[in-house]
Amino acid sequence: MSVPHAAQPVLDRIRVGSAPDSWGVWFPDDDQQVPWQRFLDEVTEAGYEWIELGPYGYLPTDPAVLRDEIARRSLRVSAGTIFTSLHHGPSVWDKTWAHVSEVATLTQAMGARHLVVIPSFWRDDKTAEEIEPRELTTEQWKQLTTGMERLGKQVRDEFGLDIVVHPHADTHIDTEEHVERFLHATDSGLVNLCLDTGHYAYCGGDSVKLIRTYGERIGYLHLKQVDPDILSDVVAKGTPFGPAVKQGVMCEPPLGVPALPPVLEAAQELNVDLFAIVEQDMYPCPPDQPFPIAERTRRFLRSCGA
Repeated sequence: MSVPHAAQPVLDRIRVGSAPDSWGVWFPDDDQQVPWQRFLDEVTEAGYEWIELGPYGYLPTDPAVLRDEIARRSLRVSAGTIFTSLHHGPSVWDKTWAHVSEVATLTQAMGARHLVVIPSFWRDDKTAEEIEPRELTTEQWKQLTTGMERLGKQVRDEFGLDIVVHPHADTHIDTEEHVERFLHATDSGLVNLCLDTGHYAYCGGDSVKLIRTYGERIGYLHLKQVDPDILSDVVAKGTPFGPAVKQGVMCEPPLGVPALPPVLEAAQELNVDLFAIVEQDMYPCPPDQPFPIAERTRRFLRSCGA
């Protein structure tokens, strides 16, 4: 007698995509990275329909050129990415806004609706030198949260985009404690989260718990996994994020944690349309490494119903 298979969930509110990050792209221009044309060709061939812009300047910044390049590959853009250090207060606003305006202009021109906001690192990615203390002062937390609210309002007013703040390893918004503190101090009408499942696991957080507890604040997903054995070594040695990535701490699904099906099912239960963009940090990597991983990952996510 055959045992019936459990019905596969229908994840019809989840829009899967990928990003230059999954091709080892961290910088606008770097001779260790694949050319942007190859990224676009391969992300299409791997079966993705949505992409992020990646670091500003990696893909063409002329809207007409980029629109043509993505249209002929039947791709669409889900978000741009910006970097901020708003905990330094009003003194960094003008410089931040100049950067945001460039990225937001291109993001809006591509028809996307989101800006992923990454806070600045407290230690140097290459040297491991602590640039700033790991913990913010009370005043710096206030500058960070009010700055993000100001950014969210101005981005929406001027560009019609929503910001989603990305908790990230080696930044001040990383652990469950810091993420919850940030959420409690910000207005959900202006600021929500890009939950990166890999970064949150890297910092000890539980993505399913976060989605179930703060579902209304989850505006966007990055799908990523960590290798628990390598992570244990990274934590034990205090390895910075950049060298940890070179060690392979971010691994190909479904080989790591967190398990993605429960994350996707919890996100589906929110009953809102959500982007779920695959990002497997692999900088630097051989040019032929990303494509087969991207193809297998897309196949795996289809098997999960996404």
